Amino acid sequence: MEIRRYEKGDLEKIIMIFHNTVHKVNIKDYTQEQVDVWAPDSIDMYEWDKTLSEHYTFVAVKGDVIIGFGDIDDSGYLDRLYVHHDYLRQGVSTLICNKLESMIDADLTIVTHASITAKPFFEKRGYRIVKEQLVERNGVFLKNYIMELPGPGKANL
Repeated sequence: MEIRRYEKGDLEKIIMIFHNTVHKVNIKDYTQEQVDVWAPDSIDMYEWDKTLSEHYTFVAVKGDVIIGFGDIDDSGYLDRLYVHHDYLRQGVSTLICNKLESMIDADLTIVTHASITAKPFFEKRGYRIVKEQLVERNGVFLKNYIMELPGPGKANL
């Protein structure tokens, strides 16, 4: 498996991983209505490419197949981390997350909004829950968790 930088040609495969993961994996923690508004059939590809290109975005590739991706911005906001449902529990998320976290200044606190499904993964990495919240999308509410991983200089604060 290789972790490499995002390329524009990856976009359609990444969006498919996002959509399928939400609908096949996150469905165990959310209702059909919730996953439908979270990962609709129609996604603004221009906006996705814009943010993926502006952030540090990495894809995990096995052979010539993209099996996961994630992105983080300069402020330490870890925006997305998704792995193809056939490759879960094989260390893909860990490798992508290691790469994303390494891109950020060590003194910054990394923040993510973790789904119910992703919360245990981030907890194992040392992230702590700052707040449980309900996020509204098209009139539908989804629970997630604002989680933080303090930089080494802030670990005891």
